[in-house]
Amino acid sequence: MSKPLSLVPVLLAGGTLLLVVHGLGRFVYTPLLPGLVEDGVITVAQGANIATWNYLGYLLGALLALRWHRVEQIHRSLPWALGAHVLTTFMQTQAEQADVLAGLRLANGIANGLVFVQAPALVLEWLACQGQVARSGLVYLGVCLGLLMSSLLVSLTDDWLTGAALWWPAAILSVPLAIWGWQRLARLEIAPVQTAGTGPVHRQRLFDRNSTPLFLAYAGAGLGYILPMTFLPMLASLQSQGGGWLVDASWLIVALAALPSPWLWNRLGARIGDDQALKLSYAVQLAGVLAVLTLPPMLGLPACGVLVGSAFLGTVLLTQRLARTLHPHQGPRLSAALIALYGLTQLAGPWLTSLWMSAGGSLQDAFWFGAGALAWGLAWMLAVPRHG
Repeated sequence: MSKPLSLVPVLLAGGTLLLVVHGLGRFVYTPLLPGLVEDGVITVAQGANIATWNYLGYLLGALLALRWHRVEQIHRSLPWALGAHVLTTFMQTQAEQADVLAGLRLANGIANGLVFVQAPALVLEWLACQGQVARSGLVYLGVCLGLLMSSLLVSLTDDWLTGAALWWPAAILSVPLAIWGWQRLARLEIAPVQTAGTGPVHRQRLFDRNSTPLFLAYAGAGLGYILPMTFLPMLASLQSQGGGWLVDASWLIVALAALPSPWLWNRLGARIGDDQALKLSYAVQLAGVLAVLTLPPMLGLPACGVLVGSAFLGTVLLTQRLARTLHPHQGPRLSAALIALYGLTQLAGPWLTSLWMSAGGSLQDAFWFGAGALAWGLAWMLAVPRHG
């Protein structure tokens, strides 16, 4: 009876840290972007560039996590990354210039990338010791709650906060949540993974005939999901000339659609196989991005929010779990490598959007980059060997 009871606080702690760095750090920028543009802090093009710097930081953080992948290293670096995240979030409340905000978003992204790899990896390794790996996807409920919280924070405060002050609610809320989550994860004790007669395993090949198609597919997932997850409210604002219910509602739709998704994809993967569920998650996201490109705004924007919001975390948790099935003795290192790849390709999304708009293209047409990337990912998933 003790194992099921101890499962809940561990999953809550891991999920809380993801809520802090992803919901209140990374993706709160998406609903804030229209307000920052309207208040004259940045332009739409500058907003795309600032997002690129944040995603570059995320990539760098994931690469640091690839280097610091052992459990004892995670225990040392994770609290420092959380502290850096909270500090840079508070500093953003004073950033009234685009260059200053870009630098802070870079630093915040580094902390985010490190935490987003290390916290779930720590929980996953602990769950493996408990024989509860199938529950690992539930930690990503923290991201879903973070999306919902970011939507509500921005919607409830944008009438009385302006400019850089829009960051204050997320900054204040991050402090107690980060402290609470880390205090619980710091207590986890995880034995090194053993193989018969060889002792602890530290290094094996990450890329082979089984895992390479999975990595290539995940590259498409990074670029494919990041465009709606960065620009959907901004696109709603442009298509409704700055007003209309879809500006606020589009991000709320994403958050509500994402809320049950870890439980849904976790269960679906256990039922039909992680690889089969993963193919479905790519197809659902592709349909969502195509909805923005082919349907009228009043239909396409909500459809994109529902479809992408309900599936992007499924791709993350199923890929992490399937990869660990392929390479069971290097879970944290594998998680870091996957997130680094994800970070690299999602970095391309805002950058391509900025180039496209500088050349006279529209924000909506930039979503074709995402559609192509998700089609690429789905195609490579067909080459991943069948696993239950």
